[in-house]
Amino acid sequence: MAPYGEGLDEPEEDDEGPAVAPWISPDDRLWRHPSEVGFLKGAREARPTPWSLGLLSGTIGALLVFGLMAVAGFFRPATVLEERAVPVTPSASSNEVDIPALAAQARPAIVMVEVRTGSEESSASGVIFRSDGHLLTNAHVVEGASEVVVQMADGERVPGRVVGGDRDTDLAVVKIPGTDLPVVTLGRSTSLRVGEVAIAIGSPLGLEGGPSVSVGVISALSRSVRGQDGRPLLDMIQTDASIAPGSSGGALLDRTGSVVGITTAIAMDSRAGGERLGFATPVEVARDVAHQLIDTGRVVHAWLGIEGEDVVTKSGRMDDTSDGALVRQVIPGSPAQKAGILPGDVITSIEGRPIKSMLTLMVSLRTHSPGHDVEVEIRRDGKVFEVRTKLMERPS
Repeated sequence: MAPYGEGLDEPEEDDEGPAVAPWISPDDRLWRHPSEVGFLKGAREARPTPWSLGLLSGTIGALLVFGLMAVAGFFRPATVLEERAVPVTPSASSNEVDIPALAAQARPAIVMVEVRTGSEESSASGVIFRSDGHLLTNAHVVEGASEVVVQMADGERVPGRVVGGDRDTDLAVVKIPGTDLPVVTLGRSTSLRVGEVAIAIGSPLGLEGGPSVSVGVISALSRSVRGQDGRPLLDMIQTDASIAPGSSGGALLDRTGSVVGITTAIAMDSRAGGERLGFATPVEVARDVAHQLIDTGRVVHAWLGIEGEDVVTKSGRMDDTSDGALVRQVIPGSPAQKAGILPGDVITSIEGRPIKSMLTLMVSLRTHSPGHDVEVEIRRDGKVFEVRTKLMERPS
């Protein structure tokens, strides 16, 4: 077989330009002579116009500036801080939940928090929610800590630094070294329904070998329980998923694998054969507290300035026909006093949100910040009217 092109006519050169192989179509060649590029025959004598010269010089200038900026570092990739916060609405139509897959997805971001306080040592759990090493845990876990060591899911041990804590919500933030760390996805608790699947992941009893997983259901919402220091923990998520000591500060996941709460407390009923119930702080509260601690080192709470109780009948039972928070005392100089609220008034709503009890009043205030101007609906002597006041930061 003859070599490619052998036996064919040799390229010919004429007066008009270079030799061109006759066996290759001009449109199929991968190369062009400079005299052919962008011009038709007879156009080689064309002279550049002022517009073409301006365009060419502008293009060259732009390329030179781009090159100088690249050398100077203007186009270096920025450091990306990942915090996954994806509002999730659980699917009511799907009855299948892939527990192993959801657990495998979240486990790398669940850690064991080992704490030394004086001569005492204890351990609990934590949840990495930012890729730069910020993790959530409980305030009672790290309070008074002289040393914190965090054990990752793969067994690696790293030092931890307490960023801050909030006793009212029993939440704290710890910082560990590292970048691009695994993180959980923060979902939302407002779409939860009683009876939905709940997955608890933590590091109970200080056991080695990585986080433990237990499965149950959301058994109740908006619970109020007492923390270890006796303070009320409000609007808690209740679950029957097994939560053992040491799981405090772990994650409660919904059916999509998103974190809906930070496990905080365990209640045991000896009358029910030692049945345990777990309680988790809603993720919305945890996210807000964490951001405040990271930004300012402390958490501020809005204050109305009243003391009160639930509306009850003369028999001492709650009055189901008359919801609200009964005002017993108004603190001098408080927003409530400035608004004209008096002892004996019943607060029935704040910013249009119904107030059914003192508990819902306290929960409602947590959704506002000091300085917010709010509308308060009150009932007095059978009449309902509205007042406005500016919330203050709660005194320590």
